[in-house]
Order: sequence, then structure tokens, then C-alpha cells
Amino acid sequence: MKTVTSILAAGAVFLSAQALAQTATPSPRPPAPGASATAGSPDPLAPRPIDGVDTVFMEEMTWMEIRDAMKAGKDTAIVATGGLEQNGPYLVSAKHNIVLRATTDVLARRLGNALVSSIIQFVPEGEIDPPSGHMKYPGTISLSAATFEALLSDVASSLKSTGFRTIVFIGDSGGNQAGMKKVADTLNARWAAAGVSNRIYYVPEFYQYAFLHEWIENTMGIKQIDEGLHDDYAISAIMALVDPVSIRLPQRVAKGRDTINGVKLSPLATTQANARRIVERRVDQTIDALKRAMAAGK
Repeated sequence: MKTVTSILAAGAVFLSAQALAQTATPSPRPPAPGASATAGSPDPLAPRPIDGVDTVFMEEMTWMEIRDAMKAGKDTAIVATGGLEQNGPYLVSAKHNIVLRATTDVLARRLGNALVSSIIQFVPEGEIDPPSGHMKYPGTISLSAATFEALLSDVASSLKSTGFRTIVFIGDSGGNQAGMKKVADTLNARWAAAGVSNRIYYVPEFYQYAFLHEWIENTMGIKQIDEGLHDDYAISAIMALVDPVSIRLPQRVAKGRDTINGVKLSPLATTQANARRIVERRVDQTIDALKRAMAAGK
């Protein structure tokens, strides 16, 4: 039979071994794929091994495709701000982002030297607590003015740091305009003081829906009657060009509600053809304004 002394001695040895095991450095685990310190750091000058695709959206491009596009002269980055908000009973909350998807694609291709940075979905939409404006409706995401401006500043600074010479700010929502102008003015002054030639151009002419409605009526013969919805024919038509389901067109047709502001949205082909003209008009207006600002050095 074991004595009490031998039992206590054995216990002490066990506890000492256990303490040593707890303080010993654990064996390193093999890193997960892509998680090592050197993962994702290829040679910046490595040749691209495959062909690229036909897109102007940087989020759809590999870093090599972006690099090679920049080498070919695409040194302008378009930063577009949209939003997630309530848009009446028919339009999805990403209304502005979908509109920008159509307009920035054409804008970048028409400029010829531009790519589109990721469309910024999060913008000021009202006070968060207590909720005001669009924040009274579920699905809305709002940023404070300070957060929005900080986000824009970091996006623009990142683009400058990676080699873009010119940055264009456009926004499809009213609450975005003041922040874009403020950030553009602040960074332009800072960069000029540092002696660098990079520049941001904020183009408010992109967001001029009153003039657009007038053009649609005078040029296309489409007169709207305001129904009091957060919607209009230009917006619905452009969204239908990207995705008819985003304006719930099939469901509206089934209920006999395929109109907006008294304008028929069916047949879809007609609406999409009109949308292409409306997009071109907005792009023309934006390019004209950008050229004037560049010529004036503003």
C-alpha cells in the first residue's frame, strides 16, 4: 500500500509537469491559406498570366488588370456615392447604387481614361438615434457627416497613393453633396500645399434631377405628374435598364401598377431605350461640367 508521503510526492510531480506544459511555447500551427505574413504579396512587376475582361469597375478587376489599365493611361478614378434608403413601395433600397451602376459605366467609357472605384453605398440618410429622415424606415443605413467625410477622405487618399492622378466625385443623392464638396476642397488644399499635382473634382452637375426632368419633357415628350413617391420616371427607367426586378416591374404588371408619375413603364423595351438616352444625357452633362472645371483649374 502506498504511503501518504508517496502519494503526495507523486501528486507534486504531476502538478509540476502540468504547470510546465502550460507555460511551454505551443507548437506553431500551419498558417491557413492566404493568412501568412507573405501571402498575397507577389512581385508588383510580374506579368499578367491571363487576359482581362471588359469592365471599368475596379471591384471586378484583378490588381494586375488595374495596374495594366493604369499603365495604358487610365489614371482617373470615379468615386460615386449612392445610398441605402426607403424608395417607396416599388423600388429596392439600393436605388441610387443601381442608377450609378448604369451611369458610371458609360461615364468611364466615354472619358476613356477612367475606372470606377467601388460605389459607396453608405451615406448620410438622417439621424440614427432618435431616427429622422429615411432612418424612420427599415433597411436604411445612415452615416454621420463626420464618418462619411472620413470615409471619402480615406478612399480618395488610397486612390492617390496607388497612383491615380485625378479623382472625380459624383453623387446620386442630395444628402451626399455637401460632404463630397467639403472633402474635395480639403484634400485639394492639402495636396497643393504638399506640392503634388493630384486633384479631386467634385461635379455637382451630375445630380440635377430638376433639369433632367425638364429635358425629358422637352426632348422626349414625357411629362410627369408628381405622385408624391420617392421615385420618378428617370430613376425607374435607369434601374429597369440594369435589372427590371429592382423596380418590381413583373409584380407591378401583374397588379396593373406599371406606371410612375403617370408614365407607363411597359413595354420594358421602350423604357430601356428611353433609359439609354437619359443615361447619355446625364453623362454628357457630367463630362461638360468636368471639362469646364479642369479648364478653369478648379
